[in-house]
Amino acid sequence: MTDESRPDPAAAPELRASDADREKVAEQLRDAVAEGRLDMEEFDERLEATYKARTYGELEPLVRDLPGTSAPTPVSFVKAPVADGEVDWPARIGGEATSSFAFAFWGGFNRKGRWTVGERFTAFAMWGGGEIDLREANFATRDVEIRCYTIMGGIQVKVPPELDVTVRGFGIMGGIDDRATGSGTSGSPRVIVRGFALMGGIGVDRKLPRSERLRLKEERRRARLEDLEGGAARRGELEGRRGHHHRLHEDRMERHRERLEEHLEDHLDRREERREERRERRDRRRHWD
Repeated sequence: MTDESRPDPAAAPELRASDADREKVAEQLRDAVAEGRLDMEEFDERLEATYKARTYGELEPLVRDLPGTSAPTPVSFVKAPVADGEVDWPARIGGEATSSFAFAFWGGFNRKGRWTVGERFTAFAMWGGGEIDLREANFATRDVEIRCYTIMGGIQVKVPPELDVTVRGFGIMGGIDDRATGSGTSGSPRVIVRGFALMGGIGVDRKLPRSERLRLKEERRRARLEDLEGGAARRGELEGRRGHHHRLHEDRMERHRERLEEHLEDHLDRREERREERRERRDRRRHWD
């Protein structure tokens, strides 16, 4: 079925949602809590409801009061042919560039968040520094070239693990880190980072997006809670076993005390019998004497 023939989810709230649909809503909720639009209690409630949702009608109210991007538009539930765990690159390629140049002199600059990088982006830093973050950025074209120049300064470029990146350049009394060079996932834009560093440095690092870090943090938090709950259950089971062993010990001690009392009574009875026998023998001797 093509996108044109697919029914509109807004008109069919009973349409079944996929794992990718639920993950899109979860990502928007993570963005909202990071921006301060939701507190952690609301986030936990909505996230739990998101992963339990089965239809678009159950998902839509969870993000109805949240902005999708910079404009307060509702999230789109149109299904896209993207495999679970992959970036929806076609949705992030195209549009007009929001920035094509950055400059820092005795200061700094940054380009991060949801911005659109142009086909050519040039950055210059002298006695200062700058940050170019492509983890949540859109791309005006599939082929993008980022040119970085620094004199006694530094520029840091952050890219997501799924992006196709090539780093080229050289430094004089400085350096360029090209460890991020590598291919990306299917449909990824091709980004070439060209750099020149004079007594400075240019670094390109692959890092997870903020939403993914929040997701992993949430998973670790839930895992810790499950561990705590499991630990409490194990402690309860251990306490139950200890109580059982304690009762067995008490029973053994009680039986031991009973046997000891019986032994003591037998001993006293035998001693009293011996005393009685001695008295009888003395009485008999006196009688014969």
